Amino acid sequence: MESRLPERDRPWVMRTYAGHSSAAATNALFRRNLGKGQTGLSVAFDLPTQTGYDPDDVMAAGEVGRVGVPVAHLGDMRALFDGIPLGDANTSMTINATAMWLLALYVVAAEEQGVPVATLAGTTQNDIVKEYLSRGTYIFPPAPSLRLTTDTIAWTVTNCPKWNPINVCSYHLQEAGATPVQEVGFALATAVAVLDAVRDGGQVPPERMGDVVQRVSFFVNAGVRFVEELAKMRAFAALWDGLTRERYGVADPKQRRFRYGVQVNSLGLTEAQPENNIQRIVLEMLGVTLSRDARARAVQLPAWNEALGLPRPWDQQWSLRMQQVLAYESDLLEYPDLFDGSHVVEGLVASIVDGARVELEKILDLGGVVAAVETGYLKSALVSSLADRRRRMESGTDVVVGVNRFQETEPSPLTAAGAEAIEQVDPAVEQAASAAVREWRAGRDQSEVDAALAVLREKAASTANLMDATLACVRAGVTTGEWAGVLREAFGEYRAPTGLSAATASTSDTTLSAVRERVRRTAEDLGAGRLRLLVGKPGLDGHSNGAEQIAVRARDAGFEVVYQGIRLTPAQIVAAAVEEDVDLVGLSVLSGSHLAAVPAVLDGLRAAGRADLPVVVGGIIPPADAGKLREAGVARVFTPKDFALNAILDDLVTVVREANGLPPST
Repeated sequence: MESRLPERDRPWVMRTYAGHSSAAATNALFRRNLGKGQTGLSVAFDLPTQTGYDPDDVMAAGEVGRVGVPVAHLGDMRALFDGIPLGDANTSMTINATAMWLLALYVVAAEEQGVPVATLAGTTQNDIVKEYLSRGTYIFPPAPSLRLTTDTIAWTVTNCPKWNPINVCSYHLQEAGATPVQEVGFALATAVAVLDAVRDGGQVPPERMGDVVQRVSFFVNAGVRFVEELAKMRAFAALWDGLTRERYGVADPKQRRFRYGVQVNSLGLTEAQPENNIQRIVLEMLGVTLSRDARARAVQLPAWNEALGLPRPWDQQWSLRMQQVLAYESDLLEYPDLFDGSHVVEGLVASIVDGARVELEKILDLGGVVAAVETGYLKSALVSSLADRRRRMESGTDVVVGVNRFQETEPSPLTAAGAEAIEQVDPAVEQAASAAVREWRAGRDQSEVDAALAVLREKAASTANLMDATLACVRAGVTTGEWAGVLREAFGEYRAPTGLSAATASTSDTTLSAVRERVRRTAEDLGAGRLRLLVGKPGLDGHSNGAEQIAVRARDAGFEVVYQGIRLTPAQIVAAAVEEDVDLVGLSVLSGSHLAAVPAVLDGLRAAGRADLPVVVGGIIPPADAGKLREAGVARVFTPKDFALNAILDDLVTVVREANGLPPST
């Protein structure tokens, strides 16, 4: 008992990632969660807000309020935090391309509450690099995007010193396929790019680089291999301490401390036997809490049913209670680090450190993380790693309980209620948000709006910090879409590399060889050189991992694949299908907008005279919605339970044969 501490370590900040429908509905959810003992807020914004569109924009159709809360102007931000004193709050906002804008809205809302800006505490994610690689909510090219990030950092150092202006985010890198070594190496390369830009930009004096470094936080992923995750976090901390000391001359160890929050692996949750997700979440939480010297300072857990759809408040409460039981009932916080001196952990940490250093040096040799994004190196590496992971799961080398092993199951009482097992977003939310933003515009002083946007346009064409101009836009009543629209004009828009070219074929896979023969024979039967598959991502959903893996495997199976990346309109998908004369259209939708996006593509194909062209859909689609899509004319619906890519491709060949009047078997 000599090792017992006289005082318990303080618990981490406990959050749930929340936001949907409207600012008022989300505010009510925030208040309920805080009343249940949650100690920090984590705001999920909807895809139009994340990508700089107002709710009534054509690009926002079907997406408003689905994966987060729509915030189109200062009035929405007021409503979001109504009755929540921002001077006492610790608020994390998952926002990247429009991070400066959302921070400005938050700052002005706090000022209206009478809260001094210098006292605000919280985080804007503001890591644009990973958006090009995994999550897809970028708008502008890398260089001006990095400028917005560094402008925000420079402004907060002076005006809002308790705020974390960037949360370097490796979370989505792991979901996109990154190994622990790649996750650490790629994330540190992003941090280096940001810190170099701040150091060299002239807005922050050299002697204040320690102040910048101490406000850089990280947001990581924790998978179910929790021993490896524990070692990864210890490696992260060691590398960050050395990097900030040696590259940026930060002498104070407190300023070099590695500070991170964590969301455990949502995409690792399964639709099959979803009750198993509970133990997955608990194990993943242990990976970032057991080690006192590398313990997360903020934790948010997904809900057991996130592979099925939007969690309900009760589901979020269950996840919050997991954290509270560990922090307050167990004795974990009463002891020093449990793994000091462990040769197993030390060896694993050293291995990750060495590998991450190699990755970091490779990226720096390429010219830094921006160059590695633009050349496609990082995206290609992730697509290849994820393809390897998929092959291991399909072969059974990596066991996923209830999916590729132990599939026998009793009916689950948790899902017996069907659609009632997930939160439902009323389709009327979008109409209400569209009407509300039009009403907001009508009530403004348009001359003030025009003047504020003119200053923003002028500053964007210079090298000036854009935060003051952005704050002026907030106060004038500018909307999210208007602010982003001016910067779209100034900076242009960007389409990131897809990374498909570097993924390698699996020539030794006998199942794939059989599919490859069916593809060849079907093309021969149709008198075509090769079967052509269009993989489309309609709407604003940027989670492209599944679409890319289908595209890679389909190419390996002999299809000619047309894949133009994310965020396409239904009209663009239809035009590509007609122009490329494809044999099959595959649509991927993970944002919940499938009932709007998919029928729009089907209607477009009919209008273009291609009603005969078969369409299949993949995504997080509840059974009732899958039935509606099939009634609308969709040939097949695939969900996360359909994990075997070769089986999916075999079914795609059958769809082509059926659509062309060929017998299903070759």
